[in-house]
Amino acid sequence: MDTRAVLAGVPVRTGIPVEVRDRAVTGLEYDSRKIRSGNLFFAFPGARDDGRRYARQAMESGAVAVVSELPELEGEGIPWIQVEHGRRALALACRNFHGAPERDLRLTGVTGTNGKTTVTYLIDAVLRHAGKVTAVLGTIGNQVAGERLKAVNTTPESLDLYRLFDRLRARGGTQVTMEVSSHGLALGRVYALQFHTVVFTNLSQDHLDFHASMEEYFEAKRTLFFANGAGAPEWAVINADDEYGRRLAPGEETKTLTYGLGSGAAVRAEDVELGFDGLRFTLRYGGAAAGVRSRLVGEVNVYNILAACGVGISYGLELGMIAAGIAECEAVAGRFERVDEGQPFLFVVDYAHTPDALRNAIRVARSLKPKRVITVFGCGGDRDRTKRPLMGMAAGELSDFVVLTSDNPRSEDPLNIINDALVGLRRYDTPHLVEADRARAIRLAVEEARPGDLILLAGKGHETYQVLRDQTILFDDGEKAREVLREFGYRRKQG
Repeated sequence: MDTRAVLAGVPVRTGIPVEVRDRAVTGLEYDSRKIRSGNLFFAFPGARDDGRRYARQAMESGAVAVVSELPELEGEGIPWIQVEHGRRALALACRNFHGAPERDLRLTGVTGTNGKTTVTYLIDAVLRHAGKVTAVLGTIGNQVAGERLKAVNTTPESLDLYRLFDRLRARGGTQVTMEVSSHGLALGRVYALQFHTVVFTNLSQDHLDFHASMEEYFEAKRTLFFANGAGAPEWAVINADDEYGRRLAPGEETKTLTYGLGSGAAVRAEDVELGFDGLRFTLRYGGAAAGVRSRLVGEVNVYNILAACGVGISYGLELGMIAAGIAECEAVAGRFERVDEGQPFLFVVDYAHTPDALRNAIRVARSLKPKRVITVFGCGGDRDRTKRPLMGMAAGELSDFVVLTSDNPRSEDPLNIINDALVGLRRYDTPHLVEADRARAIRLAVEEARPGDLILLAGKGHETYQVLRDQTILFDDGEKAREVLREFGYRRKQG
């Protein structure tokens, strides 16, 4: 495929240089270190770096030309193709070079503030139960036809997505379920992808360090539900109990399924029963019904399961088959995940790192009727400061005891972050301790716990690291919790 064919349909500002129009392109790349002879190099502007700085290196490694939304740096004198939007150009080039994925694959995209990871795993379980060879892509990693692969971003760059699609196709796969973040949408990582089904879980405050306002955040999410370089999605599955979900209104070309607990939802749950060992409810759609059981806990997971049920319906699966797939879904790493070393109180690790997610996690904890809920949490550095007091308020209002600590402080002073959260926490008289060292904070919580209590360790979930100002260290909340519990003499009985 020559350069013109690879860039067909890409809005080009300066034209394709004559000397490279007919050159064969062997591949696409946005990392200059990976360039091979015959590749097109896409140079992106970034917050901390400028891809144009590596153009000369790319050409010396055999690149055909450089594609960028920015003009060529003065004095370079290399084949340069300036486009309207760099990442959209890469997405369209991937579609041309690798082939439109919808010819062989059915794509399901899940967006929203909370629940994306759990919903994708539930959908994947339903599809696998139906006999499909699948891929699931998202925050805690990528799985392609059973192979586990590391994830760098919640939503990979378009080139990495197409490579994952190729890997799945090579193994006979047909279904991709992926988390679609607001960053991925705003930056054009999923531009020109044709989705069969898209899902909206909910929207609450997050990522306002990236988006200027909640409205801009919502608009980024909303683009998934309309034509965005490809046709509009065939199906949309939307949480009818969320205020932003009710505002979404996809176009007439998209068939919409609403889900929720209210009678107005097309896909709904009735006779809900919740317990620490899981949940059950009656799934209703149209005139059909099926009993659903899951190991997941809490009302929030009723919503997550309903979203997955809606996706199953969009693929024509019967309710009984969908329910059977839901039952096969194990607990998702770091999502209200139990840590059991035989201690006389419950210990749960959860990824909740937004005010709404923290409230949901504590409410789930309270629904299990422990004597007390002890919440350990922190807030991330170099991120939206306005949500810190809101998280403090959530913990203070709903918990019986709070240990305020660090999350990923990044370049900020952990104590400054803690002070921001304390503004909200101190609006309530909830007893609390402050300990910036996360490991010591876990020990303080265990010291405080009594039989029948529940410790909720929130914020990092599946993450296995902690990002400090000068280094990134290994830190797994679940493993650290087990280590601390063992230090206190608890040991889970084997067998």
